[in-house]
Amino acid sequence: MANAMLQQTVGGTLQLLSNSGTHCNVGNRSVRLLPKGFKLEVEFPKRAIYSSGKRKFNVIQPSTSQTSVVGPLLAPSSSDTLDSHMKSNEVALILIRHGESLWNEKNLFTGCVDVPLTNKGVEEAIEAGHRISNIPVDMIYTSSLIRAQMTAMLAMTQHRRKKVPIILHNEDERARAWSKIYSEDTIEQSIPVITSWKLNERMYGELQGLNKQETADKFGHEKVHEWRRSYDIPPPNGESLEMCAQRAVAYFRDNIEPQLLSGKNILISAHGNSLRSIIMYLDKLTSQEVITLELSTGIPMLYIFKEGKFIRRGSPVAPTEAGVYAYTRRLAQYRQKLDDMLT
Repeated sequence: MANAMLQQTVGGTLQLLSNSGTHCNVGNRSVRLLPKGFKLEVEFPKRAIYSSGKRKFNVIQPSTSQTSVVGPLLAPSSSDTLDSHMKSNEVALILIRHGESLWNEKNLFTGCVDVPLTNKGVEEAIEAGHRISNIPVDMIYTSSLIRAQMTAMLAMTQHRRKKVPIILHNEDERARAWSKIYSEDTIEQSIPVITSWKLNERMYGELQGLNKQETADKFGHEKVHEWRRSYDIPPPNGESLEMCAQRAVAYFRDNIEPQLLSGKNILISAHGNSLRSIIMYLDKLTSQEVITLELSTGIPMLYIFKEGKFIRRGSPVAPTEAGVYAYTRRLAQYRQKLDDMLT
């Protein structure tokens, strides 16, 4: 921090400068994550009062990583205390495979074709929301496909904290400008949703849109099973699980893990193969172990990230069941605070 320089430029941009850095966007805030120095740019409404003490900036340098995570933190208030109390020692990571899609129902290879949920899929997403309704969520990551986004949005309608998930649009300057929120109170009651194609389902190539049973009859059950369940053999002009893992795990390491290190509780809504890839990384599975891993649609999986380690806690059973095995002491405290606040 001694080598850094604080600047406020015309037009409401606050900059904290040093020698080098890499760039990422969180909402309408531009953040640089750096190994040594850092640069932080945050866009404020022009009427914002910067000297009021309502906004602080913090640099977190975990001993388990060389990456510093920089982000704007709101000064604690009565409403913020509930969301911030978990951030000192552990955070939650929730993984949800999307609910049943229309092509799941028709037994078709879906891959990266963008199809919505069935009625059953909607119900599965809502049930997933019940299961995670007592677990804090600060940020949401989804694939670029509608079935994963629908699942995340529907799940969050059931969360007891009642924050609103809002998809961030950073495609270009106009998209950012047109989707900007000008109320700080509204921002505090929102959850940013970040989408990326790197969390998409495995691309099934020439199998996409084909009936699974008819394809097995045509090419043989062994060949189709090899395409679907082997680690490094792709379907014709498609991705293998190994190829899917390369992009999904790299995205997790570069974008999601730094947010966990900074104290954010994260929900990822994605797909069978992209989530299997991430679980392979979290649980340190071998290529043989991961091919036997099955994920049910709409069932959340909870991990605790603590002291640089991921600890699988299983799936929360229901919000009303006492002593759910997946809960840690801190999650139980968060749930009790929700009970106190909402009763």
